[in-house]
Amino acid sequence: MSRNLLWGERATRPSSICQPHRLMIALDAEQNCQCAVSPNRHSMAAMNLIFLHGAPASGKLTVAKALLAAMPARLLDNHAAIDAARTIFDFGAPGFWELVDTVRGSILRAAIENDISCLVVTLCYSELEDRPFFDQLEDDVVRNGGSVFPVFLHCSEREAAQRVGNADRVQRRKTSSVQGRSDFLSRYTIAPVPRANCLSIDTETTAPEHAAEQIMRHFALR
Repeated sequence: MSRNLLWGERATRPSSICQPHRLMIALDAEQNCQCAVSPNRHSMAAMNLIFLHGAPASGKLTVAKALLAAMPARLLDNHAAIDAARTIFDFGAPGFWELVDTVRGSILRAAIENDISCLVVTLCYSELEDRPFFDQLEDDVVRNGGSVFPVFLHCSEREAAQRVGNADRVQRRKTSSVQGRSDFLSRYTIAPVPRANCLSIDTETTAPEHAAEQIMRHFALR
């Protein structure tokens, strides 16, 4: 089994615990299985999902917060489920990533089923490892009438080096050193998702509020 669900900055994540179908977890006791959300479960409003991705310290959470300030939306940050799992497990312990995947899948399913009009998702997307995850996410959202809008955020190495040690990153136990970021980038292929509508934004030259406005304008969101 390969590592297919990789949301956060995951230098120590084991490679044998995740499959793309685990993104959406249907809690059906009679069938006793894991499956994607059924589009016929009940009438649901279409959800727009803004997929912010990029390397550590590229500004994903900062731009996500600017989006939430500019439009009605909810946030599924890549570290929210990690923080929840840390209340039960040590980082990377047996069962840790299974819980992370379950929490994230449950949140996304709840957003689709409860008529959330817009969900902002952040992820350190690696093309080789995370393509199955993105394909599954896109399929689940589109099959329920929604749309996925990918946005790739990037900045120079010099700018990232200045950001990576920020106090908020240290407090949230993210990658917080230049060496740690370098090690991460040597392991994973950080790239835009291969979609024609993927928007690329340089967060070094674009202020967060301007990035949010650019995203909203590009995808005709309000």
